[in-house]
Amino acid sequence: MSGGERPERAEDESSDENGELRSESGEPGAEDGEPAEEGEPGEERELLLSSAGCVLALAGVLAAAAYAVPRAEYSYDGGFEGEDTDWGVVLVQVPLILLGGFALPPLTWAAATRHLRPWAAGLVCLAVAALGLWGLDAVWHPPQAPQGYERGI
Repeated sequence: MSGGERPERAEDESSDENGELRSESGEPGAEDGEPAEEGEPGEERELLLSSAGCVLALAGVLAAAAYAVPRAEYSYDGGFEGEDTDWGVVLVQVPLILLGGFALPPLTWAAATRHLRPWAAGLVCLAVAALGLWGLDAVWHPPQAPQGYERGI
């Protein structure tokens, strides 16, 4: 083979940026019949980092619910005989707040872990969530119960 020729590859192989041949499984030089090695430290760390995004999504939606649902209680209750039920709050605003609480922390985590260490990315997620709730508190004012209103029997 001369210097300008490339070696032939099988259909299920591709080369990475270094020119090293990889099979479909992604293992360098691995044959299709060989099992991949399990328990590598990189895989455990990657699994831990990816599961942190799921945990952050759950924590974000719980924090958003803990913030939004008590503030929107009067909109759900509707006052005397349900006359003041605000369906805009019930069907649009609270679900959008919950969706934001679900999406914002894992997206921030994904963006931050590309450039920062995991502990710093966690701090960035916490700061973004706090700023999000603070901004929401500044602009979102659902209808509240009138002075002296108490729930009925």
